[in-house]
Amino acid sequence: MLNSHFNELNMKNILTILSIFILFSACGKLEDLNKNTKDPSSVPGESLFTYAQKKLCDQMTTPNVNNNIFRLITQQWTETTYTDESNYDLVTRTIPDLHWNHLYRDVLKNFEEASKVVEATTYPITEDPSIKKNKLAIIDILTVYTYGVLVQTFGDIPYTEALDLNKPLPKYDDGLTIYNDLISRLNTAIGTLSSADSNESFGLADNIYQGDVALWIKFANSLKLRMGMVLADVDGSAKQIVEAAAVNVFTSNSDNAKLIYLSANPNTNPVYTELVASGRHDFVPTNTLVDAMNNLDDPRRYLYFVQMDTSSTKVPKLAFVGGENGASNNYYTNSHIADALNKPTFPATFFDYSEVEFLLAEAVERGYNVGGTAEEHYNNAIEASISDWGSTDVRYSAYATKEAINTYLTNPKVAYSTAEGDFKQKIGIQSWIALYNRGLEAWTQWRRLDYPILVAPADAVSDVPVRYIYPIQEQTLNGANYKAASDKIGGDKVSTKLFWDKN
Repeated sequence: MLNSHFNELNMKNILTILSIFILFSACGKLEDLNKNTKDPSSVPGESLFTYAQKKLCDQMTTPNVNNNIFRLITQQWTETTYTDESNYDLVTRTIPDLHWNHLYRDVLKNFEEASKVVEATTYPITEDPSIKKNKLAIIDILTVYTYGVLVQTFGDIPYTEALDLNKPLPKYDDGLTIYNDLISRLNTAIGTLSSADSNESFGLADNIYQGDVALWIKFANSLKLRMGMVLADVDGSAKQIVEAAAVNVFTSNSDNAKLIYLSANPNTNPVYTELVASGRHDFVPTNTLVDAMNNLDDPRRYLYFVQMDTSSTKVPKLAFVGGENGASNNYYTNSHIADALNKPTFPATFFDYSEVEFLLAEAVERGYNVGGTAEEHYNNAIEASISDWGSTDVRYSAYATKEAINTYLTNPKVAYSTAEGDFKQKIGIQSWIALYNRGLEAWTQWRRLDYPILVAPADAVSDVPVRYIYPIQEQTLNGANYKAASDKIGGDKVSTKLFWDKN
């Protein structure tokens, strides 16, 4: 039940609290004894925004198998000893429940409260009123992003009645209707944002763009571009949405949306927290991804993975080796996750220029008027990916030079004119590689384009999931609305394709 987290006091506790309140109200100034003068009586909207923003980045970035297994679903990583999640067991750890709760409770509820507090706050008379408008628009942009993640994960979800404490059993709204409303909200936010030199927003309270409104405008348009492409197979308005967004999307890696983590807990990158600070060796890259990149002689192997000594003699023979997806894997005989990703300060990439260029390449192939050719956008996307990853570890910068990139782009297996398959296969495979360490978006691209071909492990409990099942808590506490939603989408199964996944 969505709102059960916000209404947990039982009647007995309420009566007890009321009794105490009445007693102290009758005692004059004695009520002052109950005041905690060290804690603020209210939280600034800016602080709530910062908290929700980080919680969102954490949830999208963490490899903790209780919260986020998108890297495993898309076969970028696999497990070593405990392999349930690589075999698509979503139930044992109630993974959908935790994903749902983190986004609704920790992210959306705090964005909602941040918006209310900012709206109600009286700022200094000397402050430009557009600053408040910018803050509210940015909050709504990230709210749209978060709801989009939920729709991409589950399908129909609570939306119009979500977060309403007076609606503890919220109805589920139609996914396509939600998506179109989210795009409408993006349009409003884009129209509200003002990036004149004198206008600001959150400043350092914004851990992604440090309050840079011009970059938030580009982010919102890039998000609109992505959402329009998600609708490309199901909604005739997709072409208009994409063409309108394309005029002001990311144009270089300097526009990338990244949250930079700190060197000390609790503000370290969740990958570091789970792979290093925990002292565990639970993950290796899959042979699905490593073999594909070996076949293409992809220079990003040096930036994604650690080479292993595969020699049987004293003469070293270094190679990139991936673990068998879904099987028990020896951590020490397979390639590891690259050292750069294991740093506490490694940034979480929220959205990047490479993804935008792949979307534009696809848009051209679909006949949308976004400028350029599919080949130009495809090449730009790959170059942006390699260049961005090349900045993560100076030891391997030679693999991200212009010469190295050109060598890769002219490889007949990579070049747009000669690579195997239609545009969905070419763009699908290369975007899957470029979206490494961004599991949800890699999963969405795979579901939309149907490439690469992913085969479920031999011991998997299902085929490769195309959605999460609804949380068990919803089945038990919000049963009537859960059943209606489940019946409407065609059954609450991981094999039920979502409204936009038509091909």
